[in-house]
Parts: sequence; C-alpha cells; structure tokens
Amino acid sequence: MVGTNAVAESFFKSLKVEWIYKHNYQLRSQAELSIFQWIETWYNKNRRHS
Repeated sequence: MVGTNAVAESFFKSLKVEWIYKHNYQLRSQAELSIFQWIETWYNKNRRHS
C-alpha cells in the first residue's frame, strides 16, 4: 500500500538529518542513549503528533 510507512519514514528522516548525521559515536551504547534522549527531550515535545 502506498503511504503506509509515511509516518515512520518521516520520523527516521528527521532523526538522521537533525541528529545522527551531526554526531560521531564511538560505541553503539553511546548512540542508543543519545538517540533516546533526542526522542524524549526534543522530538516528542516539538513535533506535531496526529
């Protein structure tokens, strides 16, 4: 189906462009914690939710 992944694709694009590409992680655990903090402190509070 067309558009069934639109929300997920939008989220992952934002995550990559606004956060992941701007950081250089040495360990997977660092990346996991950093991404979790981005989601909890910025994405969930500033993005529109439908």
